[in-house]
Amino acid sequence: MPAHMLQEISSSYATTTTITAPPPGSPQNGREKQKTMPLYLEEDIRPEMKEDIHDPSYEDEEGPPPKLEYVWRNIILMALLHLGALYGITLVPSCKVYTCLFGFIYYVISALGITAGAHRLWSHRTYKARLPLRLFLIIANTMAFQNDVYEWARDHRVHHKFTETHADPHNSRRGFFFSHIGWLLVRKHPAVKEKGGKLDMSDLKAEKLVMFQRRYYKPSLLLLCFILPTLVPWYYWGETFVNSLCVSTLLRYAVVLNATWLVNSAAHLYGYRPYDKNIESRENILVSLGAVGEGFHNYHHAFPYDYSVSEYRWHINFTTFFIDCMAALGLAYDRKKVSKAAVLARIKRTGDGSHKSS
Repeated sequence: MPAHMLQEISSSYATTTTITAPPPGSPQNGREKQKTMPLYLEEDIRPEMKEDIHDPSYEDEEGPPPKLEYVWRNIILMALLHLGALYGITLVPSCKVYTCLFGFIYYVISALGITAGAHRLWSHRTYKARLPLRLFLIIANTMAFQNDVYEWARDHRVHHKFTETHADPHNSRRGFFFSHIGWLLVRKHPAVKEKGGKLDMSDLKAEKLVMFQRRYYKPSLLLLCFILPTLVPWYYWGETFVNSLCVSTLLRYAVVLNATWLVNSAAHLYGYRPYDKNIESRENILVSLGAVGEGFHNYHHAFPYDYSVSEYRWHINFTTFFIDCMAALGLAYDRKKVSKAAVLARIKRTGDGSHKSS
């Protein structure tokens, strides 16, 4: 990248909204104190959105859990997808270089549709995007096929607000398999439906692009996630149809799905908790590599309003680099960034001692 572009990106940091440390006298210890104090202390930073802030007062109702209801359609389709993807791995050596390159680029773009789009822009409102960028992200999100933005954001806000409870769609306390893929193979827990239905989603309902995607989601995902990535290698550079289908489409799609799912599973079970030892989300570098920057999960749950989802900005975080590049081009703006003082205050109050400054 040219030096002048890097200089523009660096200077564009001045346009971010900085979140400062909590005031002196904030509770210093224990989950007991947290129940009387909302985790979100800077209420003037992002006044338009509070639905992703953890509610520590919520507790699961006592009693036996409801009986699992299997969604056999999803079970069969996921099994077929992963069988096709496994077969696709065996076909990679016989693929043309252009096919592998095309599949990788398609993976990165669709991943950005989740990370920069559904997650950081629409679920958390950590930055604002102008129409060309929002249009790119809505297309990229449809390429990823992980439910439309509205449904993805609703489930993700519920996950943050009621994390590690029955109201969390992919509650990691139910084990790795459930939080990774199992939650998609069974009916949602009644608490997920109840709490999700009570969230204020008016910001997304008012966004025409998000509602347009929701209205035409099924034909759009068929075109962008399956038909296009299969036909392009076959038509333009003579790849075999089987290679196009199994590598460019099925393998690529399975990799994007599992990279995203690892944020829900591995990043809630394995890793350090330098920012808040009272929550289950962890810092997991391997997850960040696969999910283009989403593995700094303890930080993200501690500061869900930070556009970088990490203290370190570009470090193993391609999504933050992408957003900053868009800011340099004038397509992204009003990026929320937690101040160093706020981070250190949180580390001192609730960290597990693994932070290098501890």
